[in-house]
Amino acid sequence: MKPVRLPIALQQSVMRALREKLQQANQRLARNYPEPKLIYQQRGTAAGTAWLESWEIRLNPVLLQENQQAFIEEVVPHELAHLLVWRHFGRVPPHGKEWKWMMETILEVPARRTHQFEVASVRGKAFPYRCRCQQHHLTVRRHNRVLRGETEYRCVHCGDRLQPGEYSPPAS
Repeated sequence: MKPVRLPIALQQSVMRALREKLQQANQRLARNYPEPKLIYQQRGTAAGTAWLESWEIRLNPVLLQENQQAFIEEVVPHELAHLLVWRHFGRVPPHGKEWKWMMETILEVPARRTHQFEVASVRGKAFPYRCRCQQHHLTVRRHNRVLRGETEYRCVHCGDRLQPGEYSPPAS
């Protein structure tokens, strides 16, 4: 996967939004939480992740590039809220009442757990597997684990072990 080169102006917009929301939180909470480190290395369909212990936010550069304004307005405060909640309340459920309060009351952003971005450009290749009742799609990582004999996966509905290949319904 080749790295995405983000325009400097876009990175500056992200940093400006982060600093504004952090300043807003620090004023309202009467605290002086430090600026988290921003890393543009999030992969897959996740828009971002908050790394609590290292006080950093990892952002998906592809989804940022494709959804610039919505990403800056939603994802940046979402991940910042996780860090602030961790420092302010300790370890609590990731999208629990404390996070919702931080998002809505302190950062003044709607508290949505997941983004609504189109993810076709960042979705990895899926491998077809079958069981007795349906078709499944495994990620390349899970597919490789099966091929190496490290694990097997079972259908949560029928309990069958998943087999590589296309599903064909039983003849009636």
